[in-house]
Amino acid sequence: MLSVEKIGGTSMTAFADVVKNIITYKRTGKDLYNRIFIVSAYSGVTNWLLEDKKTGAPGIYHHFINQKDFHQSLAELIVKLKEINKSYVGLGLDLKVADDFIETRINDAEKYLSSLADVLASGYVSQENIFQAAREILASIGESHSAFNSVNILKNSNINAILVDLSGFHDSEPLTIDQRVHQTLRNIDFANNITFVTGYTKGTEGIMREFDRGYSEVTFSKVAVAVRADEAIIHKEYHLSSADPNLVGIENCVPVGYTNYDVADQLADVGMEAIHPKAAKPLEINNINLRIKNTFEPDHPGTLITKNYVGMKKRVEVITGSDKVIIIDIHDPLMVGSVGYDLKIMQDFAQFDISYICKSTSANSISLVIWEKDYKAELIKLLESKYQTIIVKKVAIVCLIGTNIDQPGVLGKAAVSLGENNVNILAISHSLRQVNIQFVIERDKFKEAIKVLNSNIYFN
Repeated sequence: MLSVEKIGGTSMTAFADVVKNIITYKRTGKDLYNRIFIVSAYSGVTNWLLEDKKTGAPGIYHHFINQKDFHQSLAELIVKLKEINKSYVGLGLDLKVADDFIETRINDAEKYLSSLADVLASGYVSQENIFQAAREILASIGESHSAFNSVNILKNSNINAILVDLSGFHDSEPLTIDQRVHQTLRNIDFANNITFVTGYTKGTEGIMREFDRGYSEVTFSKVAVAVRADEAIIHKEYHLSSADPNLVGIENCVPVGYTNYDVADQLADVGMEAIHPKAAKPLEINNINLRIKNTFEPDHPGTLITKNYVGMKKRVEVITGSDKVIIIDIHDPLMVGSVGYDLKIMQDFAQFDISYICKSTSANSISLVIWEKDYKAELIKLLESKYQTIIVKKVAIVCLIGTNIDQPGVLGKAAVSLGENNVNILAISHSLRQVNIQFVIERDKFKEAIKVLNSNIYFN
């Protein structure tokens, strides 16, 4: 069987565990091969290159676009990445070869960025295109670094390993992402090699422009489809669990085990990504099953996500949500009985490229929940100019998700459990397909609501 497997940044940093628990675990000889690994940058590296994914703290990219000294930042990056290299010498990394590779790559990137800065200063090219090119160049460095090191380590352990660098760093051929993936992989002997592929792929459409920080999962998905993988696997530092163990305690949650791509989309919509939704679609369409595994529990089969799975037992599979959302309530007495009011509001949201997570309506009101990071004061001003009353409130959303949750009483039981624990429900959304029941609540009640629902719905 040919598998395509993605290794996340935290797992890549613990590469000794990757070798022990994934690459060589219960495998010898030919059993080592017929696997393609899509690798992320080591933990934190892409944050240094671009910006911190959680805090937004600026990285080298922001130094470039704000015309600060990115040259010094790149010099400091070389030092940091060489320090990372030292930590893998014990695994067999040839330090001089690895250091030379990353220093050359960053120096080449610096030349490209300097040229872009000169073009930008001329005023003849739009800032947007220059900034996007800089973002692509910087993003590619992290995965090239980790993939190169991985292959070097395995080769020095007498394991056949091939590096596939999709960054196209010294390739000016105008290929799309799909073309580059197909062209680069077409002549590789997978049966006799472990293949390491960079999570970043260069393409004329710009993988960062299309998918931003979800790009490595998109590469993973495209490679799986291109080689017609028998199974796609994502290795993470945790299980896809019934609830966040950091909130409910590891003893009060379990790995999901089995679910479908519809549930995976529901999870992604509230920020609990099993896989980026745009990466999931090609796998689903091509009937490639996806397995989510815990790097540090190699004997556990993880969670298998398939196209048509429906749980035999009616139950909630995941309880999740977010406290980083805002509800916008639009009230207007002219709304009742008026055709197209919804459409007009959606057009206003689309004008600012804002999508909603949850929607609830009544005769004269429409409430929409959006990510707090997507909030734009200009949108609110526009809405206030058109409709009678606009209310904006920071809230949280908690969700009951599963492939087969249409059991009588689950909605009522959840609502009663929240009410009995002094959690007020501000809005509810529940579609006919019944795969996701969403409760909008006060933000400061988020953690308590997850615990309450986990105790009373999942484990009862």
